[in-house]
Amino acid sequence: MNFSLESIAYHRGEFLPLKECDVNIATHAFQYGTMIIGGVRAYFNTKTKTLYFFRLADHIQRLFRNAHILQMNLALSKEKITEIFLELAQRNKIQNNAYFRPFIYKSALQISPRLHDVLDDFSIYTIALDSYLDMNKGLRLSVSSWRRVDENMIPVRVKSSGGYINSALAKSEVIQKGFDEAIFLDSRGFVSEGSAENIFIVRDNVLITPPVYANILEGITRRSIIDFAKDLGISVIERDIARGELYIADEVFLCGTGAQVAWVQEIDHRKVGKGELGPCTKMIREHFLKIVHGEEQSYSKWLTPVKN
Repeated sequence: MNFSLESIAYHRGEFLPLKECDVNIATHAFQYGTMIIGGVRAYFNTKTKTLYFFRLADHIQRLFRNAHILQMNLALSKEKITEIFLELAQRNKIQNNAYFRPFIYKSALQISPRLHDVLDDFSIYTIALDSYLDMNKGLRLSVSSWRRVDENMIPVRVKSSGGYINSALAKSEVIQKGFDEAIFLDSRGFVSEGSAENIFIVRDNVLITPPVYANILEGITRRSIIDFAKDLGISVIERDIARGELYIADEVFLCGTGAQVAWVQEIDHRKVGKGELGPCTKMIREHFLKIVHGEEQSYSKWLTPVKN
């Protein structure tokens, strides 16, 4: 990840260099994790010299839905936030794959862990980003001893900053044991997701992913894969996945805005399938990368182009 402090961000209603964007230590969100975050990918097509936001409207819609759950009242409209995204891309003259991090946060300087009657604000920054997880090598995963937070503890559909302590505990646990990423089980003991990714397995040429009631984030990349996999002639089922099924799956991959489509070689020291990139995962990954780079016209509705 490449942070440039000279890059332009949007903060407190202004476009500013990232190095000038700060918050007071008494800020409510800083103290209590009362902030929702988003993550939006933009892909640069070197042939057409065009930057494409992937499913920007869907990401902004989710941001507003998350805000509603956390009783946030933002003065900016969806249309205005869309304009901010586009202007930020143009001001930074982006000609590479990039990641945009928007967030709505409780900006008041006050004490009290509550949601109501606390002022809200909006900020966004961008960084250059190709791969969050290495898509070229197989990942080594391990099931974490930490369970995925339950919907009745912290709403799992909300990308809340406070809720990511759950992910941090699981990811550090497995990485410090030598693995690349964690797998959560839900409160019932079924497979939920990774620390910041949705998960798919392949069994007998059928694509299987946990249902939304397995305490997963309703991932936009996950939804996209479900949609276009059917166009590729791949059957998709949303159902509970037992831990043991991970070990006998033909293929496993993680997906998400950051992860994109990252294949799994091993889980808990057990080789997945043949221990190599499987044909179904390969097909999905290649199709996904064509879509996000504007090379599949039938999915152009998912893209928002930016011409510098």
